[in-house]
Amino acid sequence: MINRRNFVRIAGGGVVLGATAGLTACSSAFPDEAVAAWSGPAAGTTDVRHWVLSYAILAPHSHNLQSWLVDLRQPGEIMLYCDLNRLLPETDPLSRQIMMSQGTFLELLHLAARQKGIRADITLFPQGEFGPATLDKRPVARIVLAADAAIKPDPLFAEILKRHTNREAYEAREPAAAALQAIAASVAPHPVRTGFVGAAQPEALQQHRAIAREAWRIELVTPRTIMESFKVLRVGPREIAEHRDGLSINTPMVRALTALGLFDRSKAPGPDDSATTGQIKSFNEKIAATPAFFWMVTEGNDRKTQVNAGRAYARAQLAATVQGLVMQPLSQALQEYPEQAKPYADIHTLLQSPAPRYTVQMWTRLGYAPAVGPSPRRGLQAHLIQSA
Repeated sequence: MINRRNFVRIAGGGVVLGATAGLTACSSAFPDEAVAAWSGPAAGTTDVRHWVLSYAILAPHSHNLQSWLVDLRQPGEIMLYCDLNRLLPETDPLSRQIMMSQGTFLELLHLAARQKGIRADITLFPQGEFGPATLDKRPVARIVLAADAAIKPDPLFAEILKRHTNREAYEAREPAAAALQAIAASVAPHPVRTGFVGAAQPEALQQHRAIAREAWRIELVTPRTIMESFKVLRVGPREIAEHRDGLSINTPMVRALTALGLFDRSKAPGPDDSATTGQIKSFNEKIAATPAFFWMVTEGNDRKTQVNAGRAYARAQLAATVQGLVMQPLSQALQEYPEQAKPYADIHTLLQSPAPRYTVQMWTRLGYAPAVGPSPRRGLQAHLIQSA
C-alpha cells in the first residue's frame, strides 16, 4: 500500500517555503465528515442489518477503495456484491486483493452480528464462483441473519473501532511471544498457515527486508502502477471530504504544492525525481527498523480461498490490536503483474510456499508504534444498492 503520509518529499525552494508559511498552523487531521463512520452505528438505528453493516464498512481494504455494495431488499438478508468500478487492474490484475477485501468485510459483519446474539449464515458465491482472472456482477455472498441464543460475542469485536493500519515508523522492540501466539490462534476458524520472523532469525529478517525494499521500488518506478495510486490520491480537506476513500494526504506542505501546481498527479514522476527517491528512502528506513514480519499462506488460490484469507487477516489484525501491536500490509511483492515476478517468486521461496500450489495471501510489517487516526470512510449509505 502506498505511504500516503510521505507521498511527496520535496526539499528547498523559496516559492514552496513562501507558500507554506501561512499553512504551518493548519491541521493535518482529516475532516470530521470523512471519518464520521468510525463513531459506529447512527443513534436510533433499528434495522439490525444497518447496525452490523456500520461495523463491516470499517474493514481494511486494498488502497482503501471500499468496493462493497449491499442489497437489502430481502428482509433479514444481505446480498454482498463487489463494486466493479472500484478495482485495481494494474497492481491487482487478478483481483485477489479485492476478494480478500470482501473477506475482511464479511468477518467484521460476522463479529458485529455475534455481538447482537445473531447468527450470520454466510454463503459464498451463491450464483457461482468467479473465475481466476476476472470478476462479474454475480454476488460475492448471501448473508442470512437469525437470532440464536447459542451465539456468544467474540472479544475481537471490541477492537473494530480501534483497528487502524499503521504505516509509520515502528519501535525497535520485538513483539512479545504471547502476543504472537494470540495472533496465530485468532485465525483458527480459517484454513491458513501463519508465520512470524524477528531478531531471532537475523538472516531471514534481512531477506524479508530486501524483498520488501525491491518490491516497493518496482511499484514506484513503474509508471502505470504508480498512476493507479495517483488516481485515488486525495489531497486536502475538500478532496478528502468529497471522496472519503483512497489514499489521503492532508499535510500543509503537500496541500501547498498541489495548490501551486507543483504536484502533478496527471503523470508519473521519473525514477530519479524527488517524489520517487524520497518515497524510497522513507520506506527503506522504516523497513530497516521494522522488528518483525507476519504472513499468511493458503494451499490453493480460488475465490473462496481468497475471501476466507481476508476473513483470517481481519481477525489477525484485530488480535494484534488487542496486544497493542500494529500492522502494515506489504502488498507489492504479492501482486501478480509482470514487473513483480521476481519479488513474488522470492517471497514464496523464502516462506517455503512454492506457487502455484501455495499462495502467500498476506505479508505485513508487525510491531509497536504510536497510535494513528482512522482512514476516511464513505459511510453506510454509499454502499446500499437499495435501502430496505
